[in-house]
Amino acid sequence: RTTIGDWDVGRRVNLERALRLGDALGGHLVQGHVDGVGEVTRVENAIDALVVTVELSEALMPLVAPQGSICLDGVSLTVSALSGVRAFQVAVIEYTRRHTTLAVVTPGQNINVEVDVIARHVHRLLSVWGGALQLPAVE
Repeated sequence: RTTIGDWDVGRRVNLERALRLGDALGGHLVQGHVDGVGEVTRVENAIDALVVTVELSEALMPLVAPQGSICLDGVSLTVSALSGVRAFQVAVIEYTRRHTTLAVVTPGQNINVEVDVIARHVHRLLSVWGGALQLPAVE
C-alpha cells in the first residue's frame, strides 16, 4: 500500500506537525494515511507551477475530484484536473517545490496517495446505502 519498500537510506521525506485542537486550519484536512500508490506519468513545467500527472487505481479514482484535496507523499495539494479515467493532475507551486520532495518527482516513480477524507466517508456512506443516500425515517 506504500512506497516505503522502495526507499533507500538518506531519502528525504515530507513531515509536518499535527494540528492541535483549537489551531486555525489553513488548508486541507489530511490524516497522514496512505490509501494507495499512484504512478507519476508526466511532469511538466508550466508558467507558474510544476504540473504532475498521477495514474491511480480504479478503486481510488472515484474519490478524486477537480478542485478537491489530495495528498501526495505527505503533501496536501488541490486536484487541478482529471486526466482520463485513471489519472489526475496537480499543480505544484514554487513554494511547495522549494519545501517538499515534489520538486524531484519523475515519470515512472511511485508515489504515496491519501485521498480526501470527506470523499472517503461519503463514498462509504453511499455504498452502505446501496448507492443512494436514503436516510431512515425519524419516528
